Amino acid sequence: MNIKDTRHRPLELVIHIICWGLFFGFPLFFTQHDNGTIDWKAFLRHTDVPASMFVIFYINYLLLIPRVLFKGQTGKFLLLNMAAIGIVTICLRYWHNISLPPPEPRPHMFMPPQYIFFLRDIVSFIFVCGLSVAIRMSLRWSETELERQKAVKSRTEAELKNLRNQLNPHFLLNTLNNIYALTAFDTEKAQQAIQELSKLLRYVLYEDQQTFVPLEKEVDFIINYIELMRIRISAQTKIETHFDIKPNSQSPIAPLLFISLIENAFKHGISPTEQSFIDIRITEKENTISCVIRNSNFPKSSADKSGSGIGLEQVQKRLKLLYPNHYAWKKQISDDGKVYTSSLTINIPHP
Repeated sequence: MNIKDTRHRPLELVIHIICWGLFFGFPLFFTQHDNGTIDWKAFLRHTDVPASMFVIFYINYLLLIPRVLFKGQTGKFLLLNMAAIGIVTICLRYWHNISLPPPEPRPHMFMPPQYIFFLRDIVSFIFVCGLSVAIRMSLRWSETELERQKAVKSRTEAELKNLRNQLNPHFLLNTLNNIYALTAFDTEKAQQAIQELSKLLRYVLYEDQQTFVPLEKEVDFIINYIELMRIRISAQTKIETHFDIKPNSQSPIAPLLFISLIENAFKHGISPTEQSFIDIRITEKENTISCVIRNSNFPKSSADKSGSGIGLEQVQKRLKLLYPNHYAWKKQISDDGKVYTSSLTINIPHP
């Protein structure tokens, strides 16, 4: 419970009332007559100890702990408690001697000395003081933990925003480069590509600002991107897609998460002179979403600076932030080096 959160104050007040109500009501068991009536005068005399504990508890709970102990003044806190316990103990003993005077001594009757009662009361009040410290410290720990979680969440959101800000220019740069290549030999296709790009931009500008989007929207974006890529590739490159998701799937997925994997396939899986292929499969089963991409492998030479690899790095960082311990990403090249496979499986956590 966060003691600074006013939404929890009514609950905290109810808990205190119930606990002290039970504590103050305990003497009723000793002051009830056989006929069921209650000796209220005797009950009031027996409430002096609970009342004293009440005073010690809230002197600490409301004043000494937050204003002295939590400010690091431990010595002052102990001295003030010693003074408060001493004063309350003396007042309690004085009140007892007035309201319940000791009985007249009888022969062979043992009467414990007064200091025994002082020690008993002091020990009880020290226990109450310790209890108030324990409760208040637990609430403070809860508050600190809540603040830590908020700080972690804010930092994570800032990191994700930074990643999105880096990914969007990277994605757009790659797409514009593809369109630029088209303008050199096919103006009509370049115009068509610009039209397809406008659809992608609409998604990037509006949907990508969210942490998660429905899987259906992400798949529609991927389909538009693949259609844009088809414009610039030759007929000797075979592209196959398979999307097996629920109708109107609303499963939450991070936007532009799979697109970097698909970009990588188009970047390294197409040869201008040889037969090439790209196979893209996205499937959804219960709370699991998987993206498996197989493509012919044509690694870029060290002199080729067309791809910096930032997209895959961003995917790895986003997966760690958004799906810790809920994803598996496997990358492998066939034994003959001709086929590259990227398999990403995400387990969507239950809300």
